[in-house]
Amino acid sequence: EVQFVESGGGLVQAGGSLRLSCAVTGFVWGDYAIGWFRQAPGKDREGVSCLLNSGDADYIDSVKGRFTISSDSAKSMMYLQMNNLQPEDTARYYCGACRVVVTRTTRIDSIPLGSWGQGTQVIVSS
Repeated sequence: EVQFVESGGGLVQAGGSLRLSCAVTGFVWGDYAIGWFRQAPGKDREGVSCLLNSGDADYIDSVKGRFTISSDSAKSMMYLQMNNLQPEDTARYYCGACRVVVTRTTRIDSIPLGSWGQGTQVIVSS
């Protein structure tokens, strides 16, 4: 079974940076695109970024230019570098399989694969 374990969250002031990590097990790299999702209190979980098998990455508009997704398949790890964090980025962040839907804007949907991990909490103070 595919498992995702997230880490690296914390409390940071607006304008600060964090680097999230995701350890993936039971997964054959290349079978699915994987990415990052987040859920703020009282809101639905939303896709943030998706790393395609081609190596290209997609982001939702609100994080473009601030977040960078990457992976190290040899270590079975995925990362999310988050710069210039804003209070609206406050959420619990999760990693999982993803797909990109492009309409007027980019939307990142989750693909059911394994189960959601515990996530890692990011709190950005103003």
